[in-house]
Amino acid sequence: MSISLEKCRFGFQEPKALEYVVSGLSLGIDKNKLAGMLLNPMPQRKKEIMSFLGFSIYYRQHIEEFAILEESIYRIWEPHKVFKMTPEMIIAYHKIKHSLTYATLLLIPDWNIPFDIFIYASGEGVGAPIHQVQIPKKNLMKYKYVLFLGRLNIPKEYMGQEKCKSHVWFGPLRDSITV
Repeated sequence: MSISLEKCRFGFQEPKALEYVVSGLSLGIDKNKLAGMLLNPMPQRKKEIMSFLGFSIYYRQHIEEFAILEESIYRIWEPHKVFKMTPEMIIAYHKIKHSLTYATLLLIPDWNIPFDIFIYASGEGVGAPIHQVQIPKKNLMKYKYVLFLGRLNIPKEYMGQEKCKSHVWFGPLRDSITV
């Protein structure tokens, strides 16, 4: 194994690694990558919207309620679906771009502060993000870890006449978490 000095960086307070800006206490989005995405025009083809979704999914931990935002755009992956940007998809596209622009930083957890567990479920998926608000009333959020978030294939007879569209939140639960 050898080390290339051209690829080594020393003495930086916020080095960039794996498309993130890493500081001693937080993990943020690389603004250069974000600027490139913001300069792109509105997607006109399925491949372009899939590229945008791939980019935004990589930073999903920084966007609150990301699964709800991307749900309408995600439907283009349905088989035999002709690509057409609906008004609902355009709104979701702009909301995701806005959320990426004002994305929160992920902080290193403080094990002396309690965690908030938010458990939610709908006909589309379930999840349980763990939040920890270390700096109240600031845009710095949270250590966030999604325990499980996936799409459910629930037969309609178990959900009633219509597919459940609401997201039910139970929380915050202020219980101690042992690690």
